[in-house]
Amino acid sequence: MKVGDKVTFSFGQGEKEGVVEKLFAKTVYLRVNFPKHPNKLIVRKLSDFEADASSAQKKKKKEEALKKRKEMKKGKEASRKDKKE
Repeated sequence: MKVGDKVTFSFGQGEKEGVVEKLFAKTVYLRVNFPKHPNKLIVRKLSDFEADASSAQKKKKKEEALKKRKEMKKGKEASRKDKKE
């Protein structure tokens, strides 16, 4: 993320688009156009933007782990059936 980049962020129940005005170590200042407040300056934490990217990676890992567990369960059930016969 750099100064001048357009980013979308959650605002209220929806999402808004803004332009990065200032960028510091932990905060981001965004210039957003609202209907009654053009060029309003909004302050957000940088971690809010990074959380979106990391949460997608976490979802992938959870899905992969779930698939592995299901495969292991199927293998165990099959071996149990073989033992019963």
